[in-house]
Amino acid sequence: MGKGAGDGTGQSPGRPDQGGSDHGGPAQGHRGPGSPPVVDHVPTRDKVVFLTYDDGAERDPRFIDLVRRRRLPVSMFLTDSVVGPGYGHFARLRSVGASLQNHTLDHPALRGLPYAGQRAEICGQQRKLTSRFGIRPHLFRPPYGAYDATTLRAAADCGIAAVVLWRVTLEGDGTLTYVRGAHRLAPGDIISVPAGEIPPLTLAERTTRLLRELEEQGLRVGRLEDYVR
Repeated sequence: MGKGAGDGTGQSPGRPDQGGSDHGGPAQGHRGPGSPPVVDHVPTRDKVVFLTYDDGAERDPRFIDLVRRRRLPVSMFLTDSVVGPGYGHFARLRSVGASLQNHTLDHPALRGLPYAGQRAEICGQQRKLTSRFGIRPHLFRPPYGAYDATTLRAAADCGIAAVVLWRVTLEGDGTLTYVRGAHRLAPGDIISVPAGEIPPLTLAERTTRLLRELEEQGLRVGRLEDYVR
């Protein structure tokens, strides 16, 4: 099921002067004193991995049923301009156990933008989610995985406790690609599920296929917010 960057299906992490891709590797920045940690893997002996979903473009009602039925503690990183009128869908997801986190207002590549612009994107989505759901997200995923020291400073000033990247991507056809390290799932892996325009498999189908693979490997889905605070 898994594929690697060398297969031509994934991308290697971006260099510090590059952006990343929501379907490929995150672009790394530099963490300064007082900045939130940047994580793509959680050191743990627990046999868990973490499912994180980006943007909010895919609103599959069967996915809500799957999350409810399997009691999946998934994390949804939402972008306001992508979700648009679909916040009701995510309210239903939240009611069955999903957590809602920050993925900016408008999904720009933040790297290189001035502090004011980055802060507006992050704090603006904090306010949106607080207004709609009464929550204050503490996790943030930069679009395309691209960030810099300014991003981390802005995130900290917006109340973000950690910036969440990923080591593994669940592609639209249900295959896995790996940003770095071994091309196999390991405890503590953060898996990104990016939104596709017209993916071959629905969100529920891709997730169900992944759950089967996790079960075969003795892994389960953990709640990211219990491990990254």
